[in-house]
Amino acid sequence: MIKGPSLKVNLITLGCPKNVVDSEVLKGGLKLRGVEFVADAAAAEAIIVNTCGFIESAKEESIDTILQAVALKKQGSCKQVFVTGCLSERYTPELRKEIPEVDGFYGNRDLRQIVNGLARQMRLKYELLGESNAAGERELITPRHYAYLKISEGCEHPCTFCAIPQIRGGFRSTPIPMLVQEARLLAEKGVKELILVAQDSTQYGLDLNGRQQLPQLLRALCEVEGIEWLRVMYAYPHHVTDEMIEIIASQPKIVKYLDMPIQHITDRMLKRMARRVNRGFTEELLARLHAKIPNLVLRTSLITGFPGETEEDFQSLYDFVCEGHFERLGVFTYSHEENTPAFNFSEQVEEEIKRERYDLLTEAQREIAAEWNRRHLGRELRVLIDEYDEHEHAYRGRTEWDCPEIDHNVVIPSTNGRLACGDFYQVQITGSADFELTGHLKSQPNASLPQATAANGRYLKVLA
Repeated sequence: MIKGPSLKVNLITLGCPKNVVDSEVLKGGLKLRGVEFVADAAAAEAIIVNTCGFIESAKEESIDTILQAVALKKQGSCKQVFVTGCLSERYTPELRKEIPEVDGFYGNRDLRQIVNGLARQMRLKYELLGESNAAGERELITPRHYAYLKISEGCEHPCTFCAIPQIRGGFRSTPIPMLVQEARLLAEKGVKELILVAQDSTQYGLDLNGRQQLPQLLRALCEVEGIEWLRVMYAYPHHVTDEMIEIIASQPKIVKYLDMPIQHITDRMLKRMARRVNRGFTEELLARLHAKIPNLVLRTSLITGFPGETEEDFQSLYDFVCEGHFERLGVFTYSHEENTPAFNFSEQVEEEIKRERYDLLTEAQREIAAEWNRRHLGRELRVLIDEYDEHEHAYRGRTEWDCPEIDHNVVIPSTNGRLACGDFYQVQITGSADFELTGHLKSQPNASLPQATAANGRYLKVLA
């Protein structure tokens, strides 16, 4: 129950979809206490920066954003600056010392306590109606027709390049009934696409009763009325089971798309990364996925420049990419992260070589993506409209083979008439570019239109 005037707050979210969910929980909890969120940081009385601290470039972006917020505070328009998220979880003592102008640093482990801490520091006047509303309902920051569903937190994989277990803690699954209830609430708000995210979505449930429960979760989510698409991200190859493959293949609501980061392909590099799989396992799994799931589009992530990566290792990776196993693909150069096993590995690769290898891989993937798109010319595809682009005077949407923010778009000129964001349309593909299709409208929205079939493809981003 709010007792005072609202406080204007700007919330800045950096990093991965898991961080987006955290920000939505924070926003919901603070809005419950009377906070008014504003899009313009210069108009805010308080700024919250939800940071990423995973790799060097993300840390730099987070620090730059914090400093920009502090600059607004010094100008007098903003009275308080708060920092949450992975960077703060990982480096709070250092950040307090280097940026003392920040009013409070919070991590990412207990969102309820973070909301309460922020409320106290912001001097919000409120009465808690009970513990259940301490965090509050999620306040979406994505477009209203899609949302991320964080099915677990933390990670226990021993990947030598990764600091996530230190930042996010051990693996903890959210029970199925809680996730189904969250999905229902999201559907009631108009969400049509749920994107399942975790550090390892395929490990879901192992910590609850000793066995994987992702298939059971997917079946339960398929029963949620209003949800049209279910998308699985961050699958770990070692945990992909036949049961999981079968349910993706058989359930119409589950899009024929799987994000499965493999990081590398040579046995030597995979062993140094402690990835628990080898090339033979990966190739057999890829063959099984494509054989059992018709029209499947696969996305992966790769690391190049990992310590000890030789020219021979890179050539094997490059050749593997050129074979066209993945329709969507993202590449990262290795980030030298302290307190990870790889930090002390010998044979560190020079930055210039990392960049050269990155460029070669992304160029190979660009050509694969362009060819994949060309093969869809003339086809009729089901497209979910995401937004209207005022600059291009066109609508942008996606097929089931594309995740928001990181994959391809379908562009539909506004001369086709007025379309509704969040609705599905049948679109005839008339043009293609490297990472984009164009088309014209074939039909009005229809939630029960048949799904399309792929002609097979690629693109960029994601790490697990």
